[in-house]
Amino acid sequence: MIKKIPKVVGRAQANSGQTSVDAMVQKAFAFHQKGDLMSAATIYFEVLKLDPDNFDALHLLGLVAGQNKDHASSIEYFSRAITVKPNDAAVYSNLGLTLHDLGKNDEALVCLNKSLELKKDNEEALYNKAVITAAIGMLREAVELYDVVVKKNPLNFKAHNNRGNALQKLKRFDEAIAAYDNAIRLNPNFPEPFNNRGNIYNLRKEPLKAVNDFQQAISIRRDYAEAFSNLGNSYHDLKRYEDALLRYNKAIELDQNYAEPYHNRGNLLTELQRFDESLPNFEMALKLKPEYEYVLGALIGSKLHLCNWSQLEDLRKGLIGQIEEGKKASPPFQIFPLLDSGGLQKKAALLWTQDKHPQENALPPPKFSYSGKKIKLGYFSADFHNHATSYLMAQLFELHDKEKFELFAFSFGPDIQDQMRARLVKAFDHFLDVRDMSDLEVAQLARDHGIHIAMDLKGYTQHGRTGIFSYRAAPVQINYLGYPGTMGAPYIDYLIADQTLIPEGKEDLYCEKILYMPHSYQVNDSLRKISDKNLSRAELGLPEDAFVFCCFNNNYKILPEMFDVWVRILQQVPNSVLWLLEDNATARKNLMKEAAARNLDVERLVFAKRLPLAEHLARHRQADLFIDTYPCNAHTTASDALWAGLPVLTYAGETFVSRVAASLLNAVGLPELITQSIETYEAMAIDLAINRPKLHKLQSTLAHNITHSPLYDTVQYAADLESLLINVLEREGFQI
Repeated sequence: MIKKIPKVVGRAQANSGQTSVDAMVQKAFAFHQKGDLMSAATIYFEVLKLDPDNFDALHLLGLVAGQNKDHASSIEYFSRAITVKPNDAAVYSNLGLTLHDLGKNDEALVCLNKSLELKKDNEEALYNKAVITAAIGMLREAVELYDVVVKKNPLNFKAHNNRGNALQKLKRFDEAIAAYDNAIRLNPNFPEPFNNRGNIYNLRKEPLKAVNDFQQAISIRRDYAEAFSNLGNSYHDLKRYEDALLRYNKAIELDQNYAEPYHNRGNLLTELQRFDESLPNFEMALKLKPEYEYVLGALIGSKLHLCNWSQLEDLRKGLIGQIEEGKKASPPFQIFPLLDSGGLQKKAALLWTQDKHPQENALPPPKFSYSGKKIKLGYFSADFHNHATSYLMAQLFELHDKEKFELFAFSFGPDIQDQMRARLVKAFDHFLDVRDMSDLEVAQLARDHGIHIAMDLKGYTQHGRTGIFSYRAAPVQINYLGYPGTMGAPYIDYLIADQTLIPEGKEDLYCEKILYMPHSYQVNDSLRKISDKNLSRAELGLPEDAFVFCCFNNNYKILPEMFDVWVRILQQVPNSVLWLLEDNATARKNLMKEAAARNLDVERLVFAKRLPLAEHLARHRQADLFIDTYPCNAHTTASDALWAGLPVLTYAGETFVSRVAASLLNAVGLPELITQSIETYEAMAIDLAINRPKLHKLQSTLAHNITHSPLYDTVQYAADLESLLINVLEREGFQI
């Protein structure tokens, strides 16, 4: 913003006292220009003692007070100056800026409009009006005002920079970059446009370009905390985690009251699964900036990973309230473990998509070109290596009909050359490593290859690249398997589900059109090996003669109300234990503390370390019953248990994530293990533990159905999926 400092000109008058006042004003003005506000203010006060209506003194003292953040005094002096000289354009402009600093933007605009009424070509007032207009979200109007400013004065590099900021918020990135380029050309020693242009490169997934810009900004201003924080984000994207942490630390060292680097450092530590460290960073970010977008959801997520349930109910209520009000409270994935509400999940997804991944128009609509030979099917993921998604999907890729489909893998995850990666490379016709390409470049590459259907296997999970699909990588784009809910994106056309996941009448909870698989939506690899290693109960830390309830879900899915149910089950089943996965030492400690608080012997909780998949599957044989979490069910974890012969008891709620285990149980022929209330779930768990013949019958049914039910019939699943995809293309009007 520009605060107009008026020129002070001595007035030749006969009155020697007036001449003395003018000389004092000139002297104060000189101190003001040098930045010595204390000396300037002292003289201005003396001037007003001699001449209470001295316009120059009132105006300049208003500026000094404003620069010292004494806004009340600033407004008083400017108002008195206007009384003395009501037709001065500059004082109205400066009063408008002070009102803007106080958040009184409506009043500020009135002042700036008055300034422009008095002096239509007042560049400072036009510039300041543009700043305030942008601040209140009138971005298109702000761009138009900046256009006028730079037309009047093409050398105004700050106007070019701010114009770029408004364009960036409008997602008009190419125009924003051009504006920043102009600002840099006009003043190469101005650090802000380098920082701002770097932010666009970060958004576009071009971190190397971003790094160059942030480093340039820092070379100009060594104490530029914002640029250090943003540079950390670039290194985060490049997986240079230690470099990222160093930059976040530096930003905080430079400005301990700057919320962004705390939030950014929290995100990085979350990715590194250092939740004990991420939590205080999110707490600090929220303390410094209570309105900080999405931090509340991230904070709750860290607490859930640690099974730290202090104040959880209050935080959850706050989160619900903010989402209902349309506030950007949480990334959509973070609310899955918290809320069984399809409406709130949809609203959170819509807010996130509109903010982070709006539809892009940089590319023309894709053209569908079919030669009559093969449908080009693209799978997009960061997980083409030893990962739960690949464990489920590997055989599907191998079974696709290569006479009808040409398979493309677009891999934007780490280059991990493990056994699974080697298997997948063989399964695809084309395996494309696109991790160093921008979203736009990946979308263009998919178009260049003529992809007909793009299958997004990530959605809004970790390392997702939704931006690729915002540019329309293919004529048909489908949310499949990786993200269990609506993405709220107009460019994601379909969601693959089944009748259990999304029953009739619930389709309106999803923005996508629903594609129904005939059995379960979830594919499985029927070639997965279960280790022959005989893992005894003693080796696993389990009592030999106890009834073993098991839940190998990630700890963040355990809510205190679910834990209450589990404790009651254990208390009703003598000589029983609960076998849980140990995600981290703090979660284990907190779960034991919660058990003790409920008067449960902590020895009845047994924790399992992570094992290689084949051995992990084998150890399920030492459990008696898998008891599921709610509202976020077991997904791949449930398929693992069933594949290993362990019955899964679940409570099916309203949302996709709370009905996945039910989908699997229906497909494997065990619908009797699906309950419709938490009370029924609790009663059935107790009954099955006490009534062993009933449980043994279920175990026998499962053993038979593993090879005689649709859940693990991957050959039939592949055929069903291919028929579904062909039907989709025909439904969209493409000639196949």
